[in-house]
Amino acid sequence: MNPSANTPHERLAHVPVALFASVMGMAGLAIAWTKAHHVAGAPLEVAWVLRWMASGLYAFLLALYGAKLLRHTQAVKVDWAHSVRMNFFPAMSIGLLLLSIAWAQDAPAAAFWMWGFAAALHLAFTLAVMGSWIHQPHYTIQHANPAWFIPVVGNIIVPIAGVRFAPLDVSWFFFSIGLVFWLVLMTIVLYRLFFHEPLPARLTPTLFILIAPPAVGFLAYVGLIDRLDGFARVLYFTALFLTLLLSSRAISFFRLPFFISAWAYTFPLAALTIATFEMGARSHQAFYTGLGWILLAVVSSAVGLISFKTVLASVQGKVFAPE
Repeated sequence: MNPSANTPHERLAHVPVALFASVMGMAGLAIAWTKAHHVAGAPLEVAWVLRWMASGLYAFLLALYGAKLLRHTQAVKVDWAHSVRMNFFPAMSIGLLLLSIAWAQDAPAAAFWMWGFAAALHLAFTLAVMGSWIHQPHYTIQHANPAWFIPVVGNIIVPIAGVRFAPLDVSWFFFSIGLVFWLVLMTIVLYRLFFHEPLPARLTPTLFILIAPPAVGFLAYVGLIDRLDGFARVLYFTALFLTLLLSSRAISFFRLPFFISAWAYTFPLAALTIATFEMGARSHQAFYTGLGWILLAVVSSAVGLISFKTVLASVQGKVFAPE
């Protein structure tokens, strides 16, 4: 590698936008511990620590990527034009949405403003990304991958806090976008996975993103209707099946080298954990609460291990470097 590429100035040019997925994982874990406290009596102090860590991480990454935008504008344009990296820009708005959920109870005024800005930003990202898909001629089926869910299906997250911050129709608007286009994108992505070559190793962890839409959809839907019905169960059990499907290939995931895309494991698992505790609370069946504890242990371990590997890779110069 060129020695100049290891200077702070050059490292700044290679700050990966995909790092914002770490905020999603950390904030999702904080919300999972909060839900575990309310449903099963888990210590709330863990959620508080994780919430502050996620908030600090978001502020740090926002400052870092903002500096990249100012100092290396062309590099940001390249990220936006990239068929994979483009889909991680909405992780910025999703991270802020998740932080608004995490702070909603203890700091409702701040959470309201975070939620409002993030919802508007995410809608803008959705329009921009979908516009790119529709109007750009360079996409092929090989470009389709689970990261495509992030900009569009991320709209499903908006109603989770939106039901307390805005008129109900606003939440239904975002829920409708996320749900309908989840089904569309699920068809496209599964077609690509079934009938074309496997995903590159760097993108393989993004398969776990398949879990997030039905898990988050379950949480948003029961929040909107305030009860557990048949459709809610369909969403939850779809997420649970996808988790079982991916878990059956766990060894192949463990054998992968570390990539920043490993953060794709974390938020979907956190979403399923939260959904499982919610299922336990609404169904009054101890099985789901017990399963929630198991999932909480898994996702906590995953976030801890991936955080360690991210820091280690950063120290070794493997994070802020050309792909």
